[in-house]
Amino acid sequence: MNVFGLTLGIASCLVIFLIVRNELTYDNFAKADRTYRVTLNAIDFNSNVSLAVAPAMRTDFPELKVSQVMYSHQVMVKVNNNRFRENDFAFADENFTGIFDYQWIAGDPKTALREPNAIVLTESLAKKYYGDKNPMGQVINIENQINAKVTGVIKDVPGNRSLPLSMLVSFETIRPQMKGNMSTFWAIGGGFFTFMLLPDHYAIQQVKNRIPAFLKKNWGLNPKDVRLPLQPLKDIHFDQRYINNIITPTSKDTYYALFGVALLIIITACINFINLATAQAIKRAKEVGVRKVLGAQRSQLIKQFLGETTSLVLMALLLGVGLAALFLSEAGAWLNIKVEAGQLTQPLVLAWIGAVTILVILIAGLYPAFVQSAFQPVDSLKNNTGHVGRGFTLRKGLVVAQFAISQILIVGTLVVAHQMDFFENQDLGFNKNAVISVTLPDSGKIEVFRHELANNPGVKKVSFSSGAPSYNNNFTSFSAPAFGVTTDDVTEVKFIDENYIDMFGMKMLAGETFTKLSAKDTAQNFVANETLINKIGFTDPQKAVGKHIRLNGREATIIGVVQDFQSESKHKKRRACALEYVPGNFFMASIKIQPAAMNKTIERISKSWSALFPDNLFQYQFLDEHIASFYTQEQKVYTAFKLFSSIAILIGCLGLYGLITFAASQRTKEIGIRKVLGAPVMSIVGLFSKEFIILISIAFVIAAPVGYYAMHNWLQNYAYHISLDAGIFVVSIVASVCIAMITISYHAIKAALVNPVKSLRSE
Repeated sequence: MNVFGLTLGIASCLVIFLIVRNELTYDNFAKADRTYRVTLNAIDFNSNVSLAVAPAMRTDFPELKVSQVMYSHQVMVKVNNNRFRENDFAFADENFTGIFDYQWIAGDPKTALREPNAIVLTESLAKKYYGDKNPMGQVINIENQINAKVTGVIKDVPGNRSLPLSMLVSFETIRPQMKGNMSTFWAIGGGFFTFMLLPDHYAIQQVKNRIPAFLKKNWGLNPKDVRLPLQPLKDIHFDQRYINNIITPTSKDTYYALFGVALLIIITACINFINLATAQAIKRAKEVGVRKVLGAQRSQLIKQFLGETTSLVLMALLLGVGLAALFLSEAGAWLNIKVEAGQLTQPLVLAWIGAVTILVILIAGLYPAFVQSAFQPVDSLKNNTGHVGRGFTLRKGLVVAQFAISQILIVGTLVVAHQMDFFENQDLGFNKNAVISVTLPDSGKIEVFRHELANNPGVKKVSFSSGAPSYNNNFTSFSAPAFGVTTDDVTEVKFIDENYIDMFGMKMLAGETFTKLSAKDTAQNFVANETLINKIGFTDPQKAVGKHIRLNGREATIIGVVQDFQSESKHKKRRACALEYVPGNFFMASIKIQPAAMNKTIERISKSWSALFPDNLFQYQFLDEHIASFYTQEQKVYTAFKLFSSIAILIGCLGLYGLITFAASQRTKEIGIRKVLGAPVMSIVGLFSKEFIILISIAFVIAAPVGYYAMHNWLQNYAYHISLDAGIFVVSIVASVCIAMITISYHAIKAALVNPVKSLRSE
């Protein structure tokens, strides 16, 4: 049983090590230490900058290698007569391949992105499109607009990259269309990234010192109001200050906590081993006594017992590594992380395995070896092993430690579970249920599509806009000189139709929303959210209605106030938002469908779509799935906590089961006497349970403050989070008691039901 516990512990420890290493080695390119992302800090920290920045930096910083990237989450491609919707598409210039060292299978990295209409594919896409044929020189159509020739093939990009890519198209392809964006500093689009590479032995501070003059010279900007922070590439995945990242950053503390879980699991497994070994020491007392009478030295006995422990640990190690290799790919898929069994043979992983093995042998082997070798020959041969009671006291301490670990993990899992529910379902400010979002390739056909949807009996409501509430694509400046706000601030802008607020169940606090008839008259009118009116000095929504502010450089009138809603993840505080009626900017349909027969409804929508847009693929996403995508990193952690906390608790149960088995065998005669004297079965069960319930209570006193401190600190990573109430800790101790009682009950009842005649018959 102790070998099985060690096996589970070692396997879990290995899997967690690979997961944590995967996350902590994000963006570990060969030149990562010299690579930086150019970002924007005006009102907040923005990972996107204007396309005007890169060419200006090439001129003013000729010693740097600067690359600009335009990233898109999805794109439609056509290969021969087959159409595909692919993720992680980007336009990049020729400097990109000199900064990021991808593994090239075909093509020249120096020239592959130099000419217009050139495309580089990953190996998996090349095989998907062309099988075993040579993809070089083949033509791929992108969004029915660009015909690009394959000029290179690279190995699939590892999963731990902040810029995930499946295909790259040369930036020269769209340079003529981007001239306007490349001349204006504030023309900042979603997915506009700029990267730079320092020469060898070049201090980043030299670049930072020249940035203020660079901003002043090129755009006349005051460095007190606008900054271009240079973010180290390896910090991108962990810097939570920034908005508009492709992958939501996660605090390193989260992965350190997961690594802590690995240590707790291996400690729990070692505690099991020590408890069972010392509990069984009495069975070997006579053996030790005989060996000492025959002249064996204590050092010889310690070596023997350590050797036995080493053999058991090595057996558990082989089984644990095998178990990890067997389930690693499944665990990776479950956690949405690319980890493979082949990584177990890497030098760093082998060193970790060696370190864990030595640690386990020392922790699990030393104390039992000293206990067993300490028996005195006379006492051992007389069956007088009363001093083992001291070991029993230590075993109680170890059991308390084991239960404390379990309770800390239970508290952690419950807190993460409640926070995940809060992320995705609580306090959103709108109704996300049964809504699908569809991007429109041609806004000129909106009314025809609206008519088709109205004739679909499975469609409840429909709204056209620039994006559902949880899509934030557009930002602009605002000020309110009449109310003392003379410096420009930033607000999100959504373009919505007359059905938007009603369909999403958003709450109007004052004024009115838009109507179909007012479409021509509302270009200068907008609905503000609570945060926006608070920023211009109003706390009463009624008083804000009718007031004028400057929005995107023009005067606009507030016609209504809507309750704040969550337009991005809860990592950040809710921002100001203005809702405007501009039909020309409607490029998304949000469709609320009947819960019954959803598949048939979506199939009918697809047919209507295909008839209207025959050259495009019908692609939809449920709104709740989109919201869940904000918390992909947290979902990984939650899944890992559930999995490995369960394993730690299982290991603890194995040890508890072994201890109760031994305790039952040691107290056989006591139980028999109690039964003869009339003790009921439940009284005997209580005899075994009482002690462990006391130990669980002591463990709770230790675990509660530790769990509170750890999870309170974790929750501080989020602008909006749950509060830690007593209920979570009550559930923790109740769960611990239930787990212990279930584990204890079988052997306790079995011992209580044994015929006392058999118990008292003989030694």
